[in-house]
Amino acid sequence: MTQLWDPARYARNARFVAELGLPVVELLAPQPGERILDLGCGDGALTEKLAALGCQVLGVDASPEQVAAARVRGLDARVVAAADLPFHEGFDAVFSNAALHWMPRPDAVIAGVWRALVPGGRFVAECGGHGNIARIRAALYAALEGRGIDPRPLDPWYFPTVEEYRARLERQAFRVESIALFPRPTSLPGDIAGWLETFAGSFLAALPASERPALLAELRQALLPDLCDKSGHWTADYVRLRFAATKAGISGGIPGG
Repeated sequence: MTQLWDPARYARNARFVAELGLPVVELLAPQPGERILDLGCGDGALTEKLAALGCQVLGVDASPEQVAAARVRGLDARVVAAADLPFHEGFDAVFSNAALHWMPRPDAVIAGVWRALVPGGRFVAECGGHGNIARIRAALYAALEGRGIDPRPLDPWYFPTVEEYRARLERQAFRVESIALFPRPTSLPGDIAGWLETFAGSFLAALPASERPALLAELRQALLPDLCDKSGHWTADYVRLRFAATKAGISGGIPGG
């Protein structure tokens, strides 16, 4: 099952993703004139900020709908599968926020990033890490299993540990400058149902459209005690993995495409 993206729904229910990605931009420390690849750019909210800092930015995403939304912002954005990046020493840095955990072939992604970077280039990213949305994921699994559906083939997420992702980076000969896993309970702009409709589409699609409201109601009830406060405000149980790594060597690659 494939996760589908509706840019309008994403803007309504997930604008916090870009807002909370600003510390990753700070870790990147982009400089005017640098060539930066935004891997999993979504609708371009952070790509736009990098461009405003004077960087030459290309955004890539697997979702044609999100790429179209990024282009509306006037950005250079292309539909590209993360596991098949076609670039060769074309970028000073690869940046990614809240996207790597949607990419089920991490070694292929990391290899593509390596190829895309000039020697000395930086790979700076944040994604969901081990334990991310553990309560939400458990509720999804329980609800589908209760309906006789195996949720495992529907699960689009990859939430690695520090040790696992460090090892993957180092196998590709990246030098890991920093890597950390940290809890970040995240305030949602609305009801948990909006989050589920935005991010858990592959699970919901396992049921006919007529049965999804009942599934959402069941999930909401199951998550209410842990993720909703007395005033009705929802918080998602996020855990993030943030890292910075460098492609060893002397800078001086040529633009790729």
